[in-house]
Amino acid sequence: MPGPSAVRIAGIRSIARGLAFLSAVVVAGCGERNTYVAPPPPKVTVANPVQQPITRYLEATGNAAAVNSTNLVARVQGYVQEIKYEDGTVVKQGAPLFVIEPEPYRLKLEQAKSAEAGAQATVIQTEADFQRQRDLASRQVTSVAALDAARAARDSAKANLDQAKANAQQAALNLGYTQVVAPFDGVVTARQVSIGEFVGAGATPTLLATIVQLDPIYVNFSISEQDVLRIRAGMARRGVGPADLKGKVPIEIALQSEQGFPHRGVLDYAAPAVNASTGTLALRARLANADRALLPGYFVRVRVPLLQDDAAALLLPETALGSDQGGRYVLVVSAENIVEQRRVTTGPAALGLRVIETGLKAEDRVIVGGLARAIPGQKVQADTQQLSTAPAPASAK
Repeated sequence: MPGPSAVRIAGIRSIARGLAFLSAVVVAGCGERNTYVAPPPPKVTVANPVQQPITRYLEATGNAAAVNSTNLVARVQGYVQEIKYEDGTVVKQGAPLFVIEPEPYRLKLEQAKSAEAGAQATVIQTEADFQRQRDLASRQVTSVAALDAARAARDSAKANLDQAKANAQQAALNLGYTQVVAPFDGVVTARQVSIGEFVGAGATPTLLATIVQLDPIYVNFSISEQDVLRIRAGMARRGVGPADLKGKVPIEIALQSEQGFPHRGVLDYAAPAVNASTGTLALRARLANADRALLPGYFVRVRVPLLQDDAAALLLPETALGSDQGGRYVLVVSAENIVEQRRVTTGPAALGLRVIETGLKAEDRVIVGGLARAIPGQKVQADTQQLSTAPAPASAK
């Protein structure tokens, strides 16, 4: 009869055999349920490019410059008697700014006027003497030498009168120079002299202050030679000459911190030649600046409309574009719903989208959503949507 240990061992073996049988059954059942089923193709969103007429723009970086800016200097010597403006204020043309002690120059003017009056009296006297000598000479009562002397005295008196008049005019000018006035509307900088200071001495004129005109204001910028050729070609097609551009081509300006191009001006100047060292053409815009939003020296963004419009540009959202070492590309879905990579050339932004210059057709279905799930060469499920443009005028940067 077997002992307790043998009975226990037999029971354990029986349990083990039962567990093995159950495991085999479970494994067999799981194998039937885990048969591989291929997943459905990933879903993506596709859209046809937007076809929209747009106006092309050239963009450049420029800098603002004052239309007029000049140093105010002392043109006569003397002590500064008055300063009639506050530093940094806006003044009108002709407004008095500095007064240089005028009394010495007023006295010189009076002296010059007196000398002129004396010279005028001398001319009258010598003219009368000359006429008398001529009458006597006609009756052969006086000599030719006396007549010649009278003529010389008269001519000398006239020359002295001319000199006296010039001296009086110069004295009047010097008196006028004691009043330093604004040559144009503008903002006057901080004064460089004080009341009671002696100015105008020495070879170099004394700087009193500087006045800068801020309204209107210039914006200088340059465009490339390639852009010049494009513009001239468009002008030739439209029969527009260079003389027709000044004052007629609108220019849009924006500060670096501004959205859009809120400032408007016109083309004011174009250089007659392309700079050979930089390959650019210098241009200048002129615009109103009543609110003084632009200051000389500011760097600004410039946008210039081209002469020609695109009849039907193709546009896509920026999110539909990818890039790699080969350049920009988009993913399109073929008629068989196979993803294809298409190389494209991009253009300017317009209407919140990006212009596609080459590599795309209007009927192409471009993936605009689910790009992470799209793999070139793989099949996808394509849901079509309609692209919308931003609510803005038809224009391109």
